[in-house]
Amino acid sequence: MESPDHLLAEAQRYGYIEGDQVWLRPLLDLPARQVGQVKESPDASLLYFAQRFDLFRTKVEELLQKIEESDNKGSFLMKALHLKEQVGRYDALGDFAAEYERLSAAEQAINLTIGRNREKNLATKLSLIAEAEALRDTYDWQAGSEQLKDLRQGWIKTGPVDKDRIEELEARFQAATDAFFVRKKDFLAQKKAMTSRVYDQYKDLIHKSEAIQNSTEFENTTRKLKQLQQGWKEVEGTLPRKQANDLWTRFRAAHNHFFERLKVHIESKRQEQTVVGSPAGSGSGEDNLARKRALVAEAEALLSRPMSEAVARAKELQAAWKRVGPVRGEESDRVWEQFILACDRVFETSALEHYMRKRPASDDPAEKARLRTEALREFIRQDEQERQVLADNLDKLAESAANDTFRSLLQGKIRAFDRKIRTKNDLIAMYQQQARR
Repeated sequence: MESPDHLLAEAQRYGYIEGDQVWLRPLLDLPARQVGQVKESPDASLLYFAQRFDLFRTKVEELLQKIEESDNKGSFLMKALHLKEQVGRYDALGDFAAEYERLSAAEQAINLTIGRNREKNLATKLSLIAEAEALRDTYDWQAGSEQLKDLRQGWIKTGPVDKDRIEELEARFQAATDAFFVRKKDFLAQKKAMTSRVYDQYKDLIHKSEAIQNSTEFENTTRKLKQLQQGWKEVEGTLPRKQANDLWTRFRAAHNHFFERLKVHIESKRQEQTVVGSPAGSGSGEDNLARKRALVAEAEALLSRPMSEAVARAKELQAAWKRVGPVRGEESDRVWEQFILACDRVFETSALEHYMRKRPASDDPAEKARLRTEALREFIRQDEQERQVLADNLDKLAESAANDTFRSLLQGKIRAFDRKIRTKNDLIAMYQQQARR
């Protein structure tokens, strides 16, 4: 606290007595104004209002000290503005102009800090938006959801930006978030629908098998069950492992039940099971080989045709292949491998293009190749999961003559998945080569 004499001198410098009133001299752009009345004596009144100014100045000192020590200087802006407003109406005598200047300097420094912080916040929010928008191409839904949750927390914790950017930035961030979850919802709905179709197809095959497992028309039923086994192999799609195992167990149980009965029937009749093969095609081995090579050449050229035509023609070529007679020796396996892989490429490409038609399109060849490569890798992952289910079932199959049919069925289906995976990898290599051109 300053001495009374100094305070009185300061009061007389900035104020005066007029009649029984105490007045503050003009300051800044403000005219002289009355701040109080003389009570005991003129000097005592001047001293009183000088002391009140000392209290005001202390408030300013305390505020400036807090601003200096705080990391969040912007939180003191309104207090600084409030004290500046009091300069024009606070009843006291003193150098209000000096305190006004100090508060103005503090206000300017705070605004500068706020501006810098908002620039940092803008950069942070733009980075968060870029990360959210980058998820538009991901198919890792769990990781993407977790990442968006973290981005949202980061968004909430990031301080404000300039008012004219708030709406724009919020809209961009929300749009990126919504786009991801719409894609996720659509994918899961499609997956659920696909799973439901696969489940219904398997259940239909099970019900048909169980309906004839007690039939006494052994020859006709054997043929029907083999057709159902082939139908099981041709079901496309995946199910959760436990669900797939449970369905396979029911399907196999119905077939085992019938073939055990067939075995008893054959033994009781003491008859040998006659295996009737498909009639061979006509023509010499060389002629048959030439015809099959021609089918291979046409199958390998199908990818250059419109996909709907290629798929239809591939099925016609497969039917034609069955009508060609046998080819002996190693060349038989070689031409068959070439033919089936060429057909597989057509069917896998058709499935891929059907899938891609439901996704955002791109006119950039490199981008199109990249998106197809990502989709094929996801398909391979699903194929490998289903192949593993089949391999597990094969491992669990007991060594019994009654299980020979199922063992062959499983082994054939595993080989089919191996071909599907190999074909998809070949397509990936083709698309990657296209992307580098």
